[in-house]
Amino acid sequence: VLVVVEVRMRSSDDYGGAAASVIPIKRARIVRTTLQLLQAQRELARLPVRFDVAVVTPRPARWEVEWIPHAFEQ
Repeated sequence: VLVVVEVRMRSSDDYGGAAASVIPIKRARIVRTTLQLLQAQRELARLPVRFDVAVVTPRPARWEVEWIPHAFEQ
């Protein structure tokens, strides 16, 4: 499986948080770019593709990472 991961971080949740920032136009751009990669790298084109999102939240003592598998479909 080829996993394409969009990593998002926001310093606050004032505008819906980092996961909410992966809007439809951003998803379309990621899919389009991935299709270009698959055309250029034919060996990767044989693999199933999955789109995940990693949400990074800075906290005082540590950073939290939330992994969202299958965040959107191709």
